[in-house]
Amino acid sequence: MMQKLTAIVVMVGIFLLGMTAFSFAADDMQKQVDAIKGVLPKFAIPMREVGARFQNMYFAAKGGNWGLAYYMSKYMNGALNPAKLTKPDEYPAWKTFYEETFAPVNKAIFAQDFKAFEKEYTAVINKCNDCHSGMGYGFIKVVKMKAPADKGIAYTGKSKAEDVPK
Repeated sequence: MMQKLTAIVVMVGIFLLGMTAFSFAADDMQKQVDAIKGVLPKFAIPMREVGARFQNMYFAAKGGNWGLAYYMSKYMNGALNPAKLTKPDEYPAWKTFYEETFAPVNKAIFAQDFKAFEKEYTAVINKCNDCHSGMGYGFIKVVKMKAPADKGIAYTGKSKAEDVPK
């Protein structure tokens, strides 16, 4: 009988020790996850990439390089993926902006219609600035640059948006 009681006490002790270790491991795991989230870019760093790609897109479209214009749009959107995790309250505003407000720009890219593209691109600049103001960043004003942000790319050349791999 004493052996049974000792075995039960030992098993309960091991169980409690294991649960304590698991609890500490879970806390440690959460700290590690929080540390990783802490070093991922929030909005400011990816927005720099968004801005450069947005500017480059204009010069690609102007040069008839519609594939490059769409490539810039696609990866401009993708640049903000870390914000899904790091800024979950703000990311939906970007998602809605890209999927709805920016959609006419992409439509013009696929239509290879520079006149429509320029009109929609200019409208988006105003909406970018409205969004910045609405989020408390009214001091950030988007303007159309006179030259592309990245001078190391050939912006002319005939291509279509459909040329961009999925």
